Amino acid sequence: MVRIGISGWRYGPWREVFYPEGLPQRRELEFCGRHFPTVEINGSFYSLQRPEYYEQWYDETPQGFLFAVKGSRYITHMLRLSKIEKPLANFFASGILNLREKLGPFLWQFPPMFRFKPERLDAFFRLLPRSTEQALALARRRDARMIGRSRLAIDANRRLRHAVEIRHPSFMTAEFVRLLRKHGIGLVVADTAGKWPKMFHVTADFVYVRLHGDIKIYTSGYSERALASWARRIRNWDRGGRDVYLYFDNDVKVKAPFDALNLMAKLGLHWNPADATCEEPLALHKAGTRVPRLRYAYGPRVTGGNPAWDYLGRR
Repeated sequence: MVRIGISGWRYGPWREVFYPEGLPQRRELEFCGRHFPTVEINGSFYSLQRPEYYEQWYDETPQGFLFAVKGSRYITHMLRLSKIEKPLANFFASGILNLREKLGPFLWQFPPMFRFKPERLDAFFRLLPRSTEQALALARRRDARMIGRSRLAIDANRRLRHAVEIRHPSFMTAEFVRLLRKHGIGLVVADTAGKWPKMFHVTADFVYVRLHGDIKIYTSGYSERALASWARRIRNWDRGGRDVYLYFDNDVKVKAPFDALNLMAKLGLHWNPADATCEEPLALHKAGTRVPRLRYAYGPRVTGGNPAWDYLGRR
């Protein structure tokens, strides 16, 4: 299984470039769900989200869609993986389990100055839940401030996956790779234009890739040659029996969604969750035109199943 998507979806510069003119902000995720099979939730990195937000995101995306969830920076950047049992419980109690079958891998990004500490990492990996049942048991140990804003139920027991993104060169050791393999934790392949380490070791039964820009971080797009190179890597991982999750994070210059669509095309991946008549953003972008204004019937939000955009014609 290969899934290509984007890191986040709410960016002002994307409007009228990737998102059609006139598209309400509240329907941007729904629009993304029509073009990509997965996105990263980045808001969970900055603060605990609320259960109703996760429920809303579930409702706004089609069947078969997956969310990657970025772990809390309070755990990784502030506490630096020390004394995190209660914060980790709060994180999993915050509503993440509302994503149900759409809950994909968790991304844990370490800060640039955080060095490799095997004992601390080993303890962290042991705390991470490997199933929704384990996540629920952990969530029940939340602290009092989460009362009234928790989700403590699951509809089924499902496997959970975790990946880590490193940013300090001290992690570039065989010991770190062995530790990841011991716990079945994925190592994020992060392309950061040379700013931080890039490691290609496969340490789990899946591969997690984040493309932040290969020339200038967060701003540069990927050339046809660069995308072809990534497509070859993805095919190799896929042939090796690994699931692949790849997210573009070069969002500043509105490169991410078009690079993602281009890479999907190179891989022959098709994502058609609903009977759509919206204009194809990739074709419009290549033609150098602004995404045309579309008129939509602003009906009630779709709940469950596929989103149905009521296309009424172009103004």
